[in-house]
Amino acid sequence: MTITVHFLPDDVRVAAEVGEPLLNVAQRAGLRIPTGCLMGSCHACEVDLDGEPVCGCITAIPDAASGEITVDCASDPGW
Repeated sequence: MTITVHFLPDDVRVAAEVGEPLLNVAQRAGLRIPTGCLMGSCHACEVDLDGEPVCGCITAIPDAASGEITVDCASDPGW
């Protein structure tokens, strides 16, 4: 199933398959999500997926009834 991923604050939309790694989708969209440990421990890759914080390195594209999800990649000024 194909989902539209809307990346903020850049206002970029890209099609993705359910289960596809979020980092791969961001890269395909021309965006870079900073990473650290790539295991979800350091939270360097934390983004908001439909308003909920997730670690981008261990997150796959979820199924969405609406057919679209929003990923807010606003940078953490402390990082």
